Amino acid sequence: MTPLIAATGITYAFDDQPVLRGVDIDALAGECAVVIGPNGSGKTTLMKILARLYTPSAGAVTIDGRPAGDYSRKALARQIAYLPQQIPSQFPFSVLQVTLMGRAPHLGLLGIEGDGDMDLAMAALTDTGVVHLAGRRVNQLSGGERQRVFLARALCQAPRILLLDEPTAALDLAHQIRTMDLLAKLRQDRNLTVVMVSHDLNLAAMYGDRLFLMADGQVAASGPPDQVMSYQILESVYGCALLVDENPLGNVPRVTPVPGRHLKPAPSRTGFA
Repeated sequence: MTPLIAATGITYAFDDQPVLRGVDIDALAGECAVVIGPNGSGKTTLMKILARLYTPSAGAVTIDGRPAGDYSRKALARQIAYLPQQIPSQFPFSVLQVTLMGRAPHLGLLGIEGDGDMDLAMAALTDTGVVHLAGRRVNQLSGGERQRVFLARALCQAPRILLLDEPTAALDLAHQIRTMDLLAKLRQDRNLTVVMVSHDLNLAAMYGDRLFLMADGQVAASGPPDQVMSYQILESVYGCALLVDENPLGNVPRVTPVPGRHLKPAPSRTGFA
């Protein structure tokens, strides 16, 4: 089966400092692929390359089997919506206006929204739990509220692929689960493909079909959660002692840090398949 989005052999550097080295990642239609790994392992850079905000020095990104570079910006925006890690705080627009910006790739030359666009915006605001804030300005909201507003904008864009960089980082526990449940529902109802970065290994295990564990700019391990999340693999990458057992809610791994035990990372953390 051809992946809906795939990156092959991705290499990238900042000021001659390698950030990504030969990274391969892909996701099928309707799949949730979660990129995990320690700080500085290249996760955000990889997401920006998938979104075509950065151009890799080597490797290629394909969407539905076509090179990403073959798509115009507008055509690409009908395929991919990207929610960055850093959400703008000084954004002098209302919540509804920001959400409607997601309809831009689908509008005609005049860029005027119709009733259908408004319906989609209100549905996205309702799904993300911020419809009551529709008339408020974004710069008046908390960080978690802004996170949900920009997720609503991404959903209003009606993409086939959703790229999310730590979408639950600013959210409380209830909204973390609500967001992840919403994404799972959209995957089922719309065959939406989700590629996301997460530092929450337990959320990644519960909701991810496949995990891609990054270390030192490479994929150290990939596969279903029960294959990637062994304590041997995770400890070698994160450099701390971890207890990995079965989550009592289902047949997925659960990770618990062991307080007071820091391990020295292995000299090379790239030996995993």
